[in-house]
Amino acid sequence: MRTILTALAALALVASNAFAQSGAPAERSAMAPAMTEAETAPILQRTQTLHLPRPAGTLSAGEEAAVRELLAAGEIMHALYLEQRHPQARAAQAYLSAPQARGDLRTLFRVMSGPIATTLENERRPILTIVPEAAGKNVYPHGATREAFDAFFAANPGRRDEILSTRAVVRNATRDAVTAALAALDRHPALETLHPGLRARLQSSEQYISVPHAVAYADDIMAVYGHLNAAAAHIEAGDPAFARYLRLRARDLLADDYEGGDAAWVTGRFTGALNAQIGAYETYDDSLFGVKAFFSLSLLQRDEDATRELARAIDGIQDIENALPYDAHKEVRSAIPVAVYNVIADFGQARGTNTATILPNEAYLARQYGRTILMRGNILRSPTLFANTEREFNAAVAAAHQGDLTLDGGFYRTLWHEIGHYLGVDQTADGRDLDVALEDNADLLEEMKADLVSLFAARMLHARGLFSDAQLRSIYASGVRRVLQKNRPRRAQPYQTMQLIQWNWFLDRGLLRFEDGALAIDYARYPDAVDSLLREVLALQRNGDRAAASAFIDRWTAWDESLHGVTAQRMRAVEQARFTLVTYEALDGPQ
Repeated sequence: MRTILTALAALALVASNAFAQSGAPAERSAMAPAMTEAETAPILQRTQTLHLPRPAGTLSAGEEAAVRELLAAGEIMHALYLEQRHPQARAAQAYLSAPQARGDLRTLFRVMSGPIATTLENERRPILTIVPEAAGKNVYPHGATREAFDAFFAANPGRRDEILSTRAVVRNATRDAVTAALAALDRHPALETLHPGLRARLQSSEQYISVPHAVAYADDIMAVYGHLNAAAAHIEAGDPAFARYLRLRARDLLADDYEGGDAAWVTGRFTGALNAQIGAYETYDDSLFGVKAFFSLSLLQRDEDATRELARAIDGIQDIENALPYDAHKEVRSAIPVAVYNVIADFGQARGTNTATILPNEAYLARQYGRTILMRGNILRSPTLFANTEREFNAAVAAAHQGDLTLDGGFYRTLWHEIGHYLGVDQTADGRDLDVALEDNADLLEEMKADLVSLFAARMLHARGLFSDAQLRSIYASGVRRVLQKNRPRRAQPYQTMQLIQWNWFLDRGLLRFEDGALAIDYARYPDAVDSLLREVLALQRNGDRAAASAFIDRWTAWDESLHGVTAQRMRAVEQARFTLVTYEALDGPQ
């Protein structure tokens, strides 16, 4: 398998599409290291390796063959993700693959999924002599600003939706860019059929062109299409529902319309052991508008025993929705497809220590078909990862609270965080999708809502007897650990920023108190702190006012070195790992 996957990775590396590169600035004639070994060493010293063996359990011959095809598709998607994040990522990877390249930089590229590193001070640094990282990564013209786009939209309001389409790449409307996109349509006539009117739009667009992923990355997407259909053929007899999903998802990738595959994914009853998250869904990497989705593929194997146990913990979802502190309650599906899986391999944006997923994100698809929840058991239950979390929690909190945090608490808080995405506001009062209305604030508010719903739900489930006192305390402790930061977050970090907001709110409401250099937790104040902040977040989402959301975020992201900084230092003092390099037995070689 090593030979096959290495060859595919090399093919993906050199098969970079002309259009996708057409927005990149001119590459320097020769790359060189931009960080010394002395600068990379502290980062790598705080990097642990988590190796994921093949999950236990036997797969059928057809499933094993499907796994090989899906791993091949994942390698291509991983290369596409690198390209989405930086215009010189593939060139940097090629440079680092040379035998004479420094091993520390090669490892750092893998840890960071690209040529830009995050330092222990939470700064972003290029590891090679490349162009600086841009807010729009490589899915907008390099160096594009909000001000320039806002001016363009003011003059061309009818093109806003086209330019900000979730699964499209934006480039300056140069002759080379237009020619490259048209050439992709010529090479693959099916794409023109599935994107009616695109050729005319490309030929007539001024200043910017917006090109769907399938055309921007045409050759690679067509290769993924082939692998997904081949995988479907291998499992057709044993798991026809999963085969149908794979075929529909293959077509989805050509059309950049995921409805067919998402419907089959969410409502299908897969009878085999495999599942897979495939496509471009999450927008966290887009720091410019927060609307562009980046590629990922997760190949998963169901843990049947853990899934049966989990099913007993989910109950009364409509009652929780009805109790949330807002007025525009909705009817939700009581039976959410949820299962525990072990990761075989992750690619693209999914690679790392991602613990769980709930998809699809589009509100209309969730309303029509529901959503599916994928809990990653071998990540959530990893003793290595939990040991770090527990050590840092105990360093931050008062002695009375050490021992409150358990693996169970993190597992169930994460589960209900994912269910939390399904509950609460999913559209503004005037019917706009949240990402359209709130733009770069949408992800931050949505993740904070889900955090708070998980803590809100835990109290209700405890009252019903589904959680013991000890389990509720551990879930609450996990909620505290979730918000503590080891550095002041950058505004471009939606997760860390929303966690800092919660930390400050919890301090303001007395749930947390800073005493003698440690944090004391008043668990009795948990309900008020959670309910009051959740009410604010739901109102911001419902109103859909980006300026009001920005003002709220600015107000609650203060950082006091004598308080936050002291806690951060206590956590850093016991820190053994800041970053994790995840490797996979299934890939059997350099990753």
